[in-house]
Amino acid sequence: MLPCQKSRFALPDDEHYLNCAYMSPMSLAVEAAGVTGVGRKRVPSRITPSDFFTEADRARGLFARLVNAPDPSRIAIVPAASYGLAVAARNLPAAAGQNVVVTHEQFPANVHAWSRLAAGRSVDVRVVRPPDAAEGRGREWNVRVLDAIDRRTAIVALGHVHWTDGTKFDLEAIGRRAREVGAALVVDGTQSVGAMPFDVQAIQPDALVCATYKWLMGPYSMGFAYFGPRFDDGEPIEETWIGRAGSENFKELVNYRDDYQPGAIRYDVGERANFALLPMAMAALDQVLEWQPARIQEYTAALTAPLVDRVRALGYTVEDPAYRGAHLFGMRAPAGTDITAIDARLRSRKVFVSLRGSAIRVAPHVYNDARDIDALADALAS
Repeated sequence: MLPCQKSRFALPDDEHYLNCAYMSPMSLAVEAAGVTGVGRKRVPSRITPSDFFTEADRARGLFARLVNAPDPSRIAIVPAASYGLAVAARNLPAAAGQNVVVTHEQFPANVHAWSRLAAGRSVDVRVVRPPDAAEGRGREWNVRVLDAIDRRTAIVALGHVHWTDGTKFDLEAIGRRAREVGAALVVDGTQSVGAMPFDVQAIQPDALVCATYKWLMGPYSMGFAYFGPRFDDGEPIEETWIGRAGSENFKELVNYRDDYQPGAIRYDVGERANFALLPMAMAALDQVLEWQPARIQEYTAALTAPLVDRVRALGYTVEDPAYRGAHLFGMRAPAGTDITAIDARLRSRKVFVSLRGSAIRVAPHVYNDARDIDALADALAS
């Protein structure tokens, strides 16, 4: 099993940070890459035209490896998950009378884009709610998502895990159902990719968007997006110079071209060659690829198994492991419990989690150890 990686971070010894779903800590290697990147602009003559392209291409290749995408040119560099979702909403067809399927209380960025689309085209946003019962919640929620997809569905948009409580959705089954009815599958992987295996070739999403500042362990204001064949002739959010064919030749930029760079590169954000953030994102991807998402799941599952047993004995409910992430899961307190007061007590003991919806969200990583888990369990027991 992967050993604890806390030595590669600068986390305080007296804090118990179980909140990677809020924001990952920056490793020493990622910090060093950022410092070096900032320093590069001291002497701009050393930044060559090729640097605007080679580093971006390396970053695409790293992300493509992580999600098993065979063609790195299908990876766009974006500033946020919302940007990638806006690209998807701009380019996917949906006509009056059709519907977009989303899950209840999913992250706002993956709802607002579809609400705007729906309002402009007389399309229905179909929200799939989970069952009220705690027992079998994840299994039944997956069934409801599949049942909601019908011949009038144009788009299915959801996360691999639900951001509030880690409920895992069977994207292979959902993707098959979407393809049966001709619907596009759009996945927000921000709360899963990097900590949970994701296989583009198995799931076959039409779009996958990820911010880097959570489970990709990278900087804020950076992200990656995979765009499949549906987007090959699409319209980008911005008309950037670097997204046009032949932009590698700075001398010829005065000869404007209408054709784009291949694949999804047309969807890159302007100034994508950020000489501080991009090296940080690459250092983070190198790190995640070294650890491997499957091993991160194994590590966090073993780490939190005693916690789950202890909180269930206190009356909390936690989803069955088959239907939740090991790296992100919700604990629901007994009826009548003030979880805001619980959160305040945890913080007073320097135990950091999040409240999302009705759940106390726990999000460990490979820098956590048994002391962090014991601190959380002891605080809840008190």
